[in-house]
Amino acid sequence: MAGQLLLNRSCSSSAATFHNGTPYFCRKFNFLPFSTHPLNWVSGISSRIQSRKHFEVFSSNGFPLNALSLQDEQVPLTELGSAEATVSITVIGASGDLAKKKIFPALFALFYEDCLPENFIVFGYSRTKLSDEELRSMISTTLTCRVDKRENCDAKMEHFLERCFYHSGQYNSEDDFAELDYKLKEKEGCRVSNRLFYLSIPPNIFVGVVRCASVKASSTSGWTRVIVEKPFGRDLESSSELTRCLKKYLTEEQIFRIDHYLGKELVENLSVLRFSNLVFEPLWSRNYIRNVQFIFSEDFGTEGRGGYFDNYGIIRDIMQNHLLQIIALFAMETPVSLDAEDIRNEKVKVLRSMRPLQLEDVVLGQYKGHSKGSKSFPAYTDDPTVPNDSITPTFSAAALFIDNARWDGVPFLMKAGKALHTKRAEIRVQFRHVPGNLYKRNFGTDMDKATNELVLRLQPDEAIYLKINNKVPGLGMRLDRSDLNLLYKAKYRGEIPDAYERLLLDAIEGERRLFIRSDELDAAWALFTPLLKELEEKKIAPELYPYGSRGPVGAHYLAAKHNVRWGDLSGDD
Repeated sequence: MAGQLLLNRSCSSSAATFHNGTPYFCRKFNFLPFSTHPLNWVSGISSRIQSRKHFEVFSSNGFPLNALSLQDEQVPLTELGSAEATVSITVIGASGDLAKKKIFPALFALFYEDCLPENFIVFGYSRTKLSDEELRSMISTTLTCRVDKRENCDAKMEHFLERCFYHSGQYNSEDDFAELDYKLKEKEGCRVSNRLFYLSIPPNIFVGVVRCASVKASSTSGWTRVIVEKPFGRDLESSSELTRCLKKYLTEEQIFRIDHYLGKELVENLSVLRFSNLVFEPLWSRNYIRNVQFIFSEDFGTEGRGGYFDNYGIIRDIMQNHLLQIIALFAMETPVSLDAEDIRNEKVKVLRSMRPLQLEDVVLGQYKGHSKGSKSFPAYTDDPTVPNDSITPTFSAAALFIDNARWDGVPFLMKAGKALHTKRAEIRVQFRHVPGNLYKRNFGTDMDKATNELVLRLQPDEAIYLKINNKVPGLGMRLDRSDLNLLYKAKYRGEIPDAYERLLLDAIEGERRLFIRSDELDAAWALFTPLLKELEEKKIAPELYPYGSRGPVGAHYLAAKHNVRWGDLSGDD
């Protein structure tokens, strides 16, 4: 009996005190002598851990998530003994559209798939006065059972909503965040507290929220992390100032700058396609690739978001972040490993190798009103939140060049626009002509039809297809372009997770590969800031294009200047 202990869960209590002096009682375990079966309780805990699907989940870099992080230092589960942890996720700006349409549904999807820890709570925080029940009612209308609508959807939703709570407060009030801290501790109990704050708020109040959360509501026993939504400033100067202010209260390892395009399935698959297929990696250079196109188009206008959009424009809203991040992933050298820092190091090298953008390599556009049959479409300046004399571009095309040995001379064309003829986001890789092509007579004068093209369609209907030349069956020698096509919805039966699901899970697990590092952000802004300042100083007016068209004519001249034809205008997709 001596030296043998039995864990008695009818524990005694000891008191702890919160910031306002209120005692909070924390249960402790009593250890009592026993004579037999000393390890039964250990095997019980072990079996429960093994049964949780959460510990079988792999992070986006392919490694198993088998460690918990204390203050962002990895500690294996075995070293934590029987200590349990709670992950507390606080959505700042919980009453906003992003929170309701994306963040809460993503958290529910993770819960539905058993990807969240066994102990987790979700808090909404905003200035709007709401009760817990009112928050649950508000977000329940946007939650969906993405995986299988027929299986336990209502029960899962009810259990998820039971974990959701609300606290109303000002964004710059330390007292209000202290009250939030009290409520968080009340729900966390005696477990290790890991806290994730998602800032779904305008950037002008980031620093105030981070200050209050850091001083009054950060974890004292586990890690604290903060997800920051774009825009990360308006230019290099404001972005650097924002980073400097955030780092007064957080380390770089605690800041997760989110770009949801990096969480899209086809962007994730880009490095897999290149680095794990021998057929592509040897071709991934100026020797075989003629140009690369990054295309983003929406078939709708600002639709009430004009007030926000007019302060930033399409270059800051789409090109400087979403498209530039994809270019960096596409063009980077092979990283040493799949570790986050190794990958981000290579992305920074690409961004620093890019030639400064010149005004003559940029085209601006703004959509105008247009009538089609009996239906009329408004102009950008018809939006009541947009000034009548606004010259903010809703479309832009640009040619970028990477001055390194792999990509020297290869034009990287990007274009992004609103109110265009279709909705799409894709990467198009156009290969060089076949030297001395024996079949060039069969293509006539249009040699572009003889070139191969690899297309990664990010949205809608995710797909990868390769355009090849093929003989049409028959007695003659007639060639045709055919597609080797991987259509995701035909190949894979399961629904593709939303980008926010992947990124939230990675933030919870401390995986930073798909988040933007501060020097990476500086390099991106350094590329665009001189151009943006020149555009604003010269007050360059955008070329008008009809709502629902293919964009301004200037974009075609820009492509032709670099001997390129936009791949999305060929009409054979």
